[in-house]
Amino acid sequence: MRARRSILSVPATTPRFHEKADGSVADMIVLDLEDSVAASAKVAARQGVVDALCRHAYEGKVRSVRVNAVDTSWCLDDVRHVVEGAGERIDTIFLPKAEGADQLNFLHHLLEQLEKRLRLPRRIGIELGIETPAGIERLDEICSASDRTVALHLGKGDLAASTRMPGLTIGEESTTYPGDLWHYARVKIVLQARLHRQQAIEGPYARFRDEAGLRSLAGQAAALGYDGKWAIHPAQLSALNEIFSPRQEEFDRACAIVRAYAAATGEEATGAVDIGGEMVDEATRKMAEVMVDRGRTAGMRESGVDAALFSAEEAAPAAPPCPSARR
Repeated sequence: MRARRSILSVPATTPRFHEKADGSVADMIVLDLEDSVAASAKVAARQGVVDALCRHAYEGKVRSVRVNAVDTSWCLDDVRHVVEGAGERIDTIFLPKAEGADQLNFLHHLLEQLEKRLRLPRRIGIELGIETPAGIERLDEICSASDRTVALHLGKGDLAASTRMPGLTIGEESTTYPGDLWHYARVKIVLQARLHRQQAIEGPYARFRDEAGLRSLAGQAAALGYDGKWAIHPAQLSALNEIFSPRQEEFDRACAIVRAYAAATGEEATGAVDIGGEMVDEATRKMAEVMVDRGRTAGMRESGVDAALFSAEEAAPAAPPCPSARR
């Protein structure tokens, strides 16, 4: 999986933003033909996407194009125009308001036909906006429809509107609901994403000057296992990259635990060991490997500072916990 800690949405109709996005620290760039483009400008905006992809490298970034929804009059020509004009430069097509397998089948086979005709050297992936009650409730059907799907994105703005939630700020927390307003949708999306080996991404927070609010929302999503969050302004990117990456000490500890556990338990890696005063078993090893994978995806390397504390020499067999203490 490629890093998607921070996703910067860029209107297709604003060339100066395309250049700024190229130099940003975003993991992923979404050139947008949907919500940020007025109906009267949608047809002309397609060439703006092609020009941006051909002019700017977006090196090290996932390059995606958000087309209009399948039930609009623009979707077919959105996909055809951008793939015919810059298919070799596109990593994924972002399909908003995904609600059923039929929509995925349409996009999957359209891409297949274009790739064959244009002789593109690699497949174009699909990213899905989950933004309506139908999208939430049909997630398993949607996620299973195409092996091109690489990520699910929770769209809070459209979801709030389609469920008639009161509020005017996209992605904000509720001051009246006793808990996380988005918990059901968040958990369902991350579980389905993991079931289908896809990434889970949260939508944007519109108050781009409110860093504390952004950090709170992003921290909640990260705690549930999300891989990243959308940004509507470059000022939000650094915070998101930080929040969706392990801290250096966490990454170092995870790497050391994986090594020490393997050395102490042999090739089969079963049982439990005492590593630095902590009982580490197979479930712990799996948790550590997730942390290692997240860090490496983000480009992290071990600092070596704390590795000695969890060295293989300090790992010793541990007494098995009582049944009630097992995970």
